[in-house]
Amino acid sequence: MSEAVYTKQDLSIMQAWPLERKIMVTQAKIIEWYRHYGGKVSVSFSGGKDSTVALDLARRAFPDIPAVFVDTGLEYPEIREFVKSVSNVTWLRPELPFTKVVEQYGYPVISKEVAHRIYYARKGSNWAIQNMNGCNKDGSFSQFYQRFRKWHFLMEAPFPISARCCEIMKKRPIHRYTKENGVVQITGTMACESMRRESTYLKYGCNAFNKGEPTSQPLSFWTERDVLQYLRMTGIPYASIYGDIVEKNGKLVTTGAQRTGCMFCMFGAHLEKKPNRFQRMALTHPKQHEFCINKLGCGKVLDFIGVPYQPCQGCGHG
Repeated sequence: MSEAVYTKQDLSIMQAWPLERKIMVTQAKIIEWYRHYGGKVSVSFSGGKDSTVALDLARRAFPDIPAVFVDTGLEYPEIREFVKSVSNVTWLRPELPFTKVVEQYGYPVISKEVAHRIYYARKGSNWAIQNMNGCNKDGSFSQFYQRFRKWHFLMEAPFPISARCCEIMKKRPIHRYTKENGVVQITGTMACESMRRESTYLKYGCNAFNKGEPTSQPLSFWTERDVLQYLRMTGIPYASIYGDIVEKNGKLVTTGAQRTGCMFCMFGAHLEKKPNRFQRMALTHPKQHEFCINKLGCGKVLDFIGVPYQPCQGCGHG
């Protein structure tokens, strides 16, 4: 029996559920997944707050469930320290370091969708060239692809661009581990994080049994507030990089980092208000900032797309 296909309205209704109901449904999905695969399951654990919640929920049902962490070398030091404190976690390493990935493939800029198309357009792929011109692959006008036209100038950027980073550094090690150990993964991703993740959820639901590589995303219908509310309600440990969880203007927020992920990733940086992730990094992690901006060459990339990376003056952040 195939997984139900949801509509955006279905998702909106589920996202509005109270946290208590979400917890029950999520644990039911985890139990269903675990039993379907006879316990040959592990949790893909990034050390971030979302995957911390996913791991906690999984281990409340199955205390011995293992976790897998990919040590890319791009995590905040606080994330790595936190992961060290969690039991039963297998550490994996990517086959290429970030320096080699950006050298061979390109920098992660703007979004996965844009970077992916620029990479292939530069290689002469007609579909990618047409998309960057705001057209379908047959050259006909596309309202959907019009959003890529504003980034057409990046086709002439004096540095390589691609979306291969995540695939090479995170997905491949997990895929290799999954194949070698005969397990399937549980992840802490949510539909609200991106159009791609929303699309995947609408197509497969939480437990993607019929996907090419079956994966469970039992937090898919959760929101950022749910995650913070769960952490505050349960009092479970989480990475110190986030600081405290407080209420501000009726919203739950963290006093530290809002999101973590890879320190040097530039996806979405152009959308952030000051101080952006790189301006904050300059103050909180100056060594990593120096390496990122000057040694890795991210400074020239950020300059090209107009994203500041030095502490902003006169805004109370340095």
